[in-house]
Amino acid sequence: MKQVTLGVFDKQVALSRVGGDTDLLKEIAQLFLEDYPKSLADLHAALNDGDAKRMERAAHGLKGAVSNFGAAPAVEAAFQLETLGRAREMTDVEKVLQTLEQALAELRPELEAL
Repeated sequence: MKQVTLGVFDKQVALSRVGGDTDLLKEIAQLFLEDYPKSLADLHAALNDGDAKRMERAAHGLKGAVSNFGAAPAVEAAFQLETLGRAREMTDVEKVLQTLEQALAELRPELEAL
């Protein structure tokens, strides 16, 4: 059987989240593609301002959004940022934010192809 998971997007998980409705999945993906740059901008602003609370909130929201797609690498990076923000530990944020950006860059074409 052909593996559907490409590492950054698990279509089976994504479809299970929308009850198998591919049109709904496409709609959610389109909304995510339009909205996630704002989340990244919020994360960068939080980093630049040293605002751990904002980091936690922005990362939490993004984590929830990418989890809809079974996008484990992006979910993990967002979770790490959320955890760092909650702990008010901003020293490793830049590195983790770069990891998140890479994961989202890899996810984007897969969502665009839906």
